[in-house]
Amino acid sequence: MNIETVLSVTHYSDALFSFRTTRSSEIRPFKAGQFTMIGMADDDLLRAYSIASPPDADALEFLSIKVPGGPLTERLQHIRPGDEIEVGDRPTGTLVVDNLTPGKRLWCVATGTGLAPFLSIVQDQKTFLKYEEVILTHTVRTVAELAYHDLLQSLPITYYPTVTREPFRHAGRITARMESGVLWSDLGVEPWHPDCDRIMICGSPEFNQELRDQLSAAGFRHGTNREPGQFVQERAFVMQRGES
Repeated sequence: MNIETVLSVTHYSDALFSFRTTRSSEIRPFKAGQFTMIGMADDDLLRAYSIASPPDADALEFLSIKVPGGPLTERLQHIRPGDEIEVGDRPTGTLVVDNLTPGKRLWCVATGTGLAPFLSIVQDQKTFLKYEEVILTHTVRTVAELAYHDLLQSLPITYYPTVTREPFRHAGRITARMESGVLWSDLGVEPWHPDCDRIMICGSPEFNQELRDQLSAAGFRHGTNREPGQFVQERAFVMQRGES
C-alpha cells in the first residue's frame, strides 16, 4: 500500500461521489479496467475500487457510493483535498480488453459505480485501435447519478445513459430496453452476436449474473486472463462496488 494525497472530491448526490489522488511512482503501471485497494491509512480496513482514470494519467481517480454505516465509505465520503489515503500499489483485475477476442464492436455495460472501469477504458487510446465502434451504456437511479455525463458525451464513443427512478429520455433498466428491442432500434444496431460484438459488464452482482446467463445462453464465451473470450466481467467483486 502507498500513501497518496487527495487532490479533489466531487459529490454528485447523497449517494455518489468521486475523488482524485496523486499517483506516486511506487504504484505500478496498470491496464484500463483494473482495480486497486483503498483505505484510510489509520486502520487495516481496505476495499477494492476500480481505477477510473486512464493508464497514462498523472493522477488516479475513483468513483464511490456512500453507504450509510459503511465501514469505509462512511468515512471516505468526508475526505477533502490535502487529506491522505492508502492506495494499493499493485493494480490487478480481469475486466480488460486483453481478455476479449478480436471483434468489430465493443460494449461497456454498467450500472451505478460500475461505470468506473469503463471511464478508464474509453479514455485509453489503445481501446480504439482494437474496435471500429465503442458503445457505453450506464444505468442509474436518478439523473444526478449520471456521473461524467458531459465527459462521456465528448468522447468518440456512443454513450447511452438510462435512468430508472426519474423521468429521462431513456427510462428504465438497460436489460428491459434490450428485451423490448428499444435499445437496438435507438442505436440502429442488431442485437448482440458472438461474431462481431464484445461485451464488458460491470454492475451489481444480480445484474452481472443476469447478463452473464443471457450471454452464455446466446453462445458467448467468458474471457479470462488465461483464455480470451467474447465477454468479460470482474470476478473479484462479489458485492456492490464501493463497499464490498
